Amino acid sequence: MKRVVLDTNCLLASISSRSEYFIVWRGLHEGKYTLCVSNDILAGYEEIIAFKASPLVAKHVVDALVDSDNVEFIDPQFKLGLITNDTDDNKFVDCAFAANATFIVSQDHHFDVLKAIDFPKIDVIKLQSFVLMLKQ
Repeated sequence: MKRVVLDTNCLLASISSRSEYFIVWRGLHEGKYTLCVSNDILAGYEEIIAFKASPLVAKHVVDALVDSDNVEFIDPQFKLGLITNDTDDNKFVDCAFAANATFIVSQDHHFDVLKAIDFPKIDVIKLQSFVLMLKQ
């Protein structure tokens, strides 16, 4: 089973049943992949969803993640500091490294720096590519 770290904007894009990316949210709850999160990632999810949607929606999303059998909580012990343009994105990289994740799903160009790093090798795919993978 794929172990995945979702960037906040990718999670946000997937939670509405009217979204073309809803398959990502549904796929998580159907057990098509394991979502790896840290406490920092979960707090970031809640903050951004509360801002973009509402605090109530954010609470429901976070509660659903906490209660899901397909979400694994990771406690990264290393701060790799691989992304310098937006250091807040490092929480996703650190979680992916600690979880031995298959990849990070992100639309954010700050993650492009990971392509040039040989170790640790952390793959990043776009949301649309992940959707296509889930459809297969």
